[in-house]
Amino acid sequence: MSMLDVVLDVLQALLPVIAFFLLFQYLYIKYPWVTLKKILIGVAITGVGMVLFLGGVFLGFMPIARSMGEYLAINYDNWVIISFGFLMGFLATYAEPAVRVLCKQVETSSGGFISSKLILWTLSFGVAALVALGMARILYDIDFRTIIIIGYSLALLMMRFSEAQYVAIAFDAGGVATGPMAVSIIMTMAVGIASGAEGGNPLVDGFGIIALIALAPILFISALGVILTRKEVEV
Repeated sequence: MSMLDVVLDVLQALLPVIAFFLLFQYLYIKYPWVTLKKILIGVAITGVGMVLFLGGVFLGFMPIARSMGEYLAINYDNWVIISFGFLMGFLATYAEPAVRVLCKQVETSSGGFISSKLILWTLSFGVAALVALGMARILYDIDFRTIIIIGYSLALLMMRFSEAQYVAIAFDAGGVATGPMAVSIIMTMAVGIASGAEGGNPLVDGFGIIALIALAPILFISALGVILTRKEVEV
């Protein structure tokens, strides 16, 4: 994909949003020009940032991640690949902008009771653990359906012992954790590992890792909710 294709994709995504905003601005909102100018500058900066980020993803992150996965599968033992998956899962989540936005919103909405650092570290370790599990699934041919059924059964069980706000945060966190960092690096690396592994099938084994990343916050934030709920009851 060329940079021109990236620019066209970003324009296709942003222009309808801008059009709706300008329509509401004309009919209802009627911001003064000073405020409107700041908003339009912010939208323009967003567009440039999206072009640069997506360009870097398609031209840099994805080819590198695919090559890394293939190299690891060919040259290293399974435990090294699983450990590397844990590390990359942690770093990708820790660096994910959407995760940090969610963590800040949780801290603000809870009045500081649930700190953003606590949510960030919980999400990062949770995703890291499930990415490592995903690598083990590829290397040891573990049935994906079994993992998903057990994982969501545990999540549903913990929901019964956690307060409603933690359940809501957990499922929202599942969405934000599967952001561009995870998709561009972790999924592409998993496909590369499946391609390089003996007997691996990238179409069958390489995908499913994003579902595990989405499951990780639900499990770990729900577990955190159970712990915090018990502490609230004890107090």
